[in-house]
This record gives sequence, structure tokens and C-alpha cells, in this order.
Amino acid sequence: MSDYQFVDGTRLASVIEALIFASPEPVSWNKLSEIVKESEEELVLDKLNIDRIVEQLNERYEQNDLSFRIQETGGGYTFVTQARYHPWLSIYQHENAYRRLSQAAIETLAIVAYRQPITKPEVDSIRGVDSGYMLRQLLEKMLVQVSGRADTTGKPLLYKTTDTFLKHFGLNSVGELPKPREIDEILKDDDMAEHRRLLMERQMELEDEEAKVLFDNGEDEKQLNNE
Repeated sequence: MSDYQFVDGTRLASVIEALIFASPEPVSWNKLSEIVKESEEELVLDKLNIDRIVEQLNERYEQNDLSFRIQETGGGYTFVTQARYHPWLSIYQHENAYRRLSQAAIETLAIVAYRQPITKPEVDSIRGVDSGYMLRQLLEKMLVQVSGRADTTGKPLLYKTTDTFLKHFGLNSVGELPKPREIDEILKDDDMAEHRRLLMERQMELEDEEAKVLFDNGEDEKQLNNE
């Protein structure tokens, strides 16, 4: 069945491969069968046929030592990267996630880092604008967390940095943060520019270290596989 050729010489397996590759979401065997049938009415595919084609495609990827496979997940078929490449991908994804932090988010993170535990009204007061959206972004990225409530009117939530924050910046504790000038002085210096600079420099240093370690580990694994 996988050797079936259309009028133009295109092979069925290549069509299935292209459809799975082009789909942003896992594509079901029913959908694949429907699409193929629109071109070839007499060609009826069931799940067993699709599974065999996918198996043959994966065997080809294996023989050529490619970094990806087709996997059935989420009710359909999709391309996935092999697990052994995840450390390298994590560098790319990790870097992109933090590049998407705006200067306002970095500014808010710096205030929390250097003044924690701190309430939203206190962050707002330091920045001079509402920081609710920025704090939600940092919560979603697990860089800050709620640590309790303050003993003040309204008992506002207290925010502090997380273990993810420490890991990202290569710190054992917030006490290892680079020591800037007193915060009141920094606030007068280009709207927290010094805080941002210190955090961003630390971030870049850590990413360089992580990349080197992961590369060295990959080279060690490659040597073991060749022995």
C-alpha cells in the first residue's frame, strides 16, 4: 500500500509524510484518509494502513539517523524530535523564552529580586505605573511566586523570586545577586537600567556556561557510541 503511486508518480508514503509535516496539530488517520480519497476515490485507507506507512517512514528516518520521528499523540500523527536532542533544544527554547521578556518585565523582575518579599502596590510605587500585567507574566514564566500576604491594610499578596529564577541566573540564593548601588539611587539612573544590565549580564553568562556543558556532554556521548 505504501508503494502506491499517483498518476504524477508521487508515492503515497510521501503524501502522508507531507500532510503530517504540514499540519500544525496532530492529524488523525480519518483526516489523512479523507484527503487522499479526494484525489483517488478508489484508494481507501484505514488506520492499519496509515500505521504501516508511518512505521516505514520511521524506519527510513532511523536508517538515516535523522533527529525526528512521526509519533501518534493527541488523537493523531505529528513529528517529534528525539529525546536525545532535547538538551540542545532546551537551550534554544530557554533563550527564546527570556528574550520575549520586555524591558518592563525585566524591570519588574529586578525590583522583586532586590526588594523581596514585596507587594504589587510597592512595585507600582517604585515603577510609577501599574505592574499587574508584568507580574502575571513573571508568574507564568515561574520566575516569581506568591509567598504570602503582607500585614498591611487589605493584606496584599507578597511576591518573591523562585528556584527557577535562581537556576536561570546560576545562583544558590538571592544573596548572590550582583550588588548594585542603593535602590533609591538606581531609580534615578535611567529607570532601573543598572538592575536590568546586571540581570541580563548574569543571564548571558549562565547560558554560555550551559551551552558549553551540554556540548561537552554531547561529545562524550558521541564518543561512547563510537566505541
